[in-house]
Amino acid sequence: MKQKFAICLIFALLLTFLCACNGDSAEPEEGTSFESGNGGEPENNNTPVVGEGSGGDDMGISQTGWTEAVPAKYTQAAAEQGDVVRLDYESEDYVRNGAAITKTAYVYTPYGYDENDTETRYNILYLMHGWGGHAGEYFDFTATKNMFDNLIANGDIPPIIIVSATFYNENSSTDFSSSIEEFRAFHQDFENHLMPAVEGRFHTYAASTSSEDLKASRDHRAFGGFSLGSVTTWLQFCYDYDYIYYFLPMSGSCWYYGTYGDFRFKDNVDFIEQLVKNENLDERGYFIYHAVGTEDAVKSQSIGMADEILSRDIFTPEHYVFYQKDGGYHDFNAVQEYLYNALPLFFRDAE
Repeated sequence: MKQKFAICLIFALLLTFLCACNGDSAEPEEGTSFESGNGGEPENNNTPVVGEGSGGDDMGISQTGWTEAVPAKYTQAAAEQGDVVRLDYESEDYVRNGAAITKTAYVYTPYGYDENDTETRYNILYLMHGWGGHAGEYFDFTATKNMFDNLIANGDIPPIIIVSATFYNENSSTDFSSSIEEFRAFHQDFENHLMPAVEGRFHTYAASTSSEDLKASRDHRAFGGFSLGSVTTWLQFCYDYDYIYYFLPMSGSCWYYGTYGDFRFKDNVDFIEQLVKNENLDERGYFIYHAVGTEDAVKSQSIGMADEILSRDIFTPEHYVFYQKDGGYHDFNAVQEYLYNALPLFFRDAE
């Protein structure tokens, strides 16, 4: 008994020492996905930073570089403002027993959207929150909603429908391990319930909510997310490349293999590279705008993922770019800047 107690005491002291050295806990603190400088992963000051301004596509976009700050006028209320509405939809509890549940998303429609106008069609962007977040979170920040309005009003992006969804439901726990289970199952909710519910009501390029018509309109669909929402975005690429063309992972890597702290960059990039080859995605097209801040507490996983991707010739600037916010933290100010820089690059080739 004394020997067992001594072993436990030594282990506890060792764990305390390691945490003190890293300056953070082994698991992120709950509910801090948008908090400045707090993301849970120990800072890795030795993480290599990918090269600045390397490569470029036929539109003159460098494959790596730095984001530009959002102009102050873009965060002010626009003269022409879009609307945000709540959408409740029926889904299933894919993590537990498949029981019928009701989920919620919030939908932004641009200024001038007319539900009776069935001729005008809109590109659509789905956005996912981080750990402990909720549906509609992207519209909780007035400056970000103003930025969407101003990007459209100034002609930087075409009028667009934006959906702020959630991987949680009424039965979900929001602790970290449960959150991982929820976002791993989210692609099923997206395919079978969320996408049909949204695009059956709002005028996107999908001719109907059949799987065939949703796939046929993939060029007009984007998905992005922050923190655990970024991990969700990578999984959307792995599962839903047939439905989505544009991807915006913000501060996070792919966890198709591995999990938090076991990121398995090579295995995940091997999988994505093989997926691109097997599904002829070079020809069909896809575009990933990957972003992170230089002061982000979890930047090492994004940089590790980017380094691995950029080492493969198959991921050209036409398909993948990696941009960093100088001085950016793990917070919503950084997210706003990533959106400002990425959205004008989306839907450029959509017809």
